This record gives sequence, C-alpha cells and structure tokens, in this order.
Amino acid sequence: MKTFQTRSAATGPLVALHTALARLRLILPSRRTTAIAVPSAWLVLFLAIPLLLVLKISFSEVALRSPPYTDTTSVRDSVIRIVLSLQHYAYILTDHLYVSTYVSSLKIASISTILSLVIGYPFAYCISRAAPGKRNLLMIGVMLPFWTSFLIRVYAWVGILKDDGLLNRALMAAGFIASPIRLYHTDLGVYIGMVYSYLPFMVMPLCAHLAKMDLNLLEAAYDLGAGPVEAFFRVTIPLSRNGIIAGSLLVFIPSVGEYVIPEILGGSGTLMIGRLMWDEFFNNTDWPMASAVTVAMVVLLLGPIAAFQHYQNRERGV
Repeated sequence: MKTFQTRSAATGPLVALHTALARLRLILPSRRTTAIAVPSAWLVLFLAIPLLLVLKISFSEVALRSPPYTDTTSVRDSVIRIVLSLQHYAYILTDHLYVSTYVSSLKIASISTILSLVIGYPFAYCISRAAPGKRNLLMIGVMLPFWTSFLIRVYAWVGILKDDGLLNRALMAAGFIASPIRLYHTDLGVYIGMVYSYLPFMVMPLCAHLAKMDLNLLEAAYDLGAGPVEAFFRVTIPLSRNGIIAGSLLVFIPSVGEYVIPEILGGSGTLMIGRLMWDEFFNNTDWPMASAVTVAMVVLLLGPIAAFQHYQNRERGV
C-alpha cells in the first residue's frame, strides 16, 4: 500500500506535465503548419502586399507631389470617402499604342517560348539519356550562365550581334553572306536574347520529367511495330507533357514583362510591356498609369496559370 502511494505521488506531477504538454501541442501549430506558414508569410509580405499597393495606386490619379499620385481614401466630417478612377484602364483598352504593346509582348513571348522548346527539348532528351556522371556535368553546363550577372550576359550579345560583331564576321568569313545582316536593335536580336536567357528554364523541368520516363514503354512501342519517330510522338511527348507545360510557363511568364533584353538588343520599334512600364514610371512620372499597366499584365498572365492549374487538377482527378 505504501508503495502504491509513493508511485502515485511520484507520477502525479508527471501526469500533470504530460497533460499540459498535450494541451500545449493542441494550441501551438504543428511542424507541417509551420513549414507552410513560413513561405506563405514570405509570399504575403513580398508579393501580395506590394501587388495590393500597386493595385491601389492604379485607381488614383497623377499629382504634382511626392509620391506623385492622389489618395484614393479621405476622411471628412467623420465620413470615409473612397474615390477610384478607372480612366487608366479605359485608356489601356482603347489607345492603339497600349493595345499594340500588349499584342507585341504576347507575340514575342510566345515565339520565344516555342523556340526555347524546339531547341531545349532535344538537349533535355540527350541529358536525360546520358550516364549519371555525364548528366550532372551537362546540368552544370545548363546552369553555368546563372553564375554570371544577367545584365552582363545580355550585354555580351551586343558584341556578337552588331554589324561588325562576331556573328556577322564569322558568316562573312565562311562565305555564307556578302554583307552584314542587321541583327542588333531588331526583333530577331530580342528573340536570340530571350532564348539564350530563358532556355535553362525550359531544359530543367524537361530533364526532370524525361529522366523519370520508363524506357520499357519505348521498348513495348517498338515491339508493337512503331518506328523511332512514331514512338517519340506517341510515347515520349505525351509522357513529358507536364514538363513541356511547366517549362513553357517558366519561359513565357517572365518574357511578357521583360525589360532588359528589348531595351538593350531591341530597336525603337520593339514594343514590350516592360519598356512601357519603365517609361511611365521614370520618364513620365505617371505612377497610376504604370501601375494600371502592371495590373493589366498580371491579370493577363493569370489566364495561362489558371489553365495549367485546371489541367493539373484534371490529371489528378481533383
């Protein structure tokens, strides 16, 4: 009896401590919740809040003060007044220059994405079929340009694409052309810069999907009488479809709002949303119009992102 009482006295505080810890676990967030909360807080702080601020500025009007826009809310006689201006969005939808800029940006981004896919797919296929040691070496080669400043890499193409640049001199020395081809300050130069800069974003997701492909499926296609070309289009392409879509989005989305490449390699006739935003913000000091251009671009890009998400959910049966 004494032993029982001693144990009860000893275990009583332990039971109370265990109960308190159990209740504390119910109150405190789990490790999974914490792991999700940290990146979510980062996105809210550095993406959602700045975007909401840009959205607010887009509904204001330009003003000769600092910052150069009017307030959308005011308090007078204990009454909160909210004044939202839609004139900038109406101007974007009706002005020929702005409409042409959006169309041109979508065209350049789409062509750059297609070229990146055509060039990047064979390269990604070769990497995925290489031996493990060589595969790692090739992947390092793909990521090697990221070790250099993006601005320096784009400026390097100026010396290559100019009339007296490396490319024209090589073509004339080989006898392919008699006079220099105009590549610098043209849309073609922008395409070259876009593909060069964003090609790794296409190659990496393609490599990830192609490396996981079951080669027995290709063997089965060959056994059923399919040739290499037919097996490629009926087996390899469908199995790498998610990689194609992911890589295309990673190239297309930043290409739409690109500023540095068209500013350095493009001409005065190269219309891009990024250049338009820069002009409105810094040259015209029209922050409301620049914010409206930005919001319109974000809304425009939500379309392909939503389509990709819908496709992913349908594939998972959600």
